[in-house]
Amino acid sequence: MTTLNRPLTWIAAGALAVVSLPAMALQPFKADYQASYMGMQANGTMTLASEGANKWRYSLNVKNQLADLSQTTVFEEANGRLRPLTSNDRSVLLVKKRNVDANYNWSSNQATWTGDVKPDRRGPVALKPGDMDALLINLAIARDLAAGKPLNYRMVDEGRIKPMSYKVVGKEKITVAGKSYDATKVSRVDGNKELIAWIVPEFPVPARLLQRESGKDALDLTIKGMN
Repeated sequence: MTTLNRPLTWIAAGALAVVSLPAMALQPFKADYQASYMGMQANGTMTLASEGANKWRYSLNVKNQLADLSQTTVFEEANGRLRPLTSNDRSVLLVKKRNVDANYNWSSNQATWTGDVKPDRRGPVALKPGDMDALLINLAIARDLAAGKPLNYRMVDEGRIKPMSYKVVGKEKITVAGKSYDATKVSRVDGNKELIAWIVPEFPVPARLLQRESGKDALDLTIKGMN
């Protein structure tokens, strides 16, 4: 997404030295988020649904009067890693529309992109084991933090390869549906952007996601319900 440097792209990773535990088993869920985007209230939904044969569909949608943003990644679990297969990134910002599709071919180890993407960003890009797209890292970080794994990722997204690392910056209380939870706060700074996630052991995805640009909140998502 072009506005706010593709605002649904925020989570990468960091390092945490704790006892290593098995990765959480994937389970379908739907998380409803209270969102703020471009200074206006919005509704957000994050879902994980099984497509059978070890395939999963992971989606994030945010919508208000100014924008309708969505990202969807179909992935599989291979050797304990989340591996993207296809993805779609769509945005409608006032009168401007954008739609990008990605294909991650693990037989040829190449990723390609079609749609509203510049010619030099269409690929192919060589894939390595462990590569993920931007959205899938949201799901991986909660699993990896719980398992005590190093949270270092290589993002392959829209013709780019970008190493990402998060660092743990503290513990905080966070309230979801009137209940208080202990959250681990992780952060990544990239130029004038700060990307922050609050990870709660009880949830398979971050309880809160915050993207700040030039010291101001750009996109803020907080879970208000999970089922």
